Amino acid sequence: MTKQDLITIIEKKRAELIQVATTNGLTSSVAIRSSQELDHLLNEYHRVYIKKVSSSAC
Repeated sequence: MTKQDLITIIEKKRAELIQVATTNGLTSSVAIRSSQELDHLLNEYHRVYIKKVSSSAC
């Protein structure tokens, strides 16, 4: 998966989370699950792309 692919997936998941939370509430199980999926994607992005840049800068 390319960096741009991951960014696109993150943006779609973020939009999905906003829609789900608006419809079902922030504490609904579906919103929490969607939030956890977004967290996972953001963590993956950070692990692959941010840490790589940080370690390269040293």
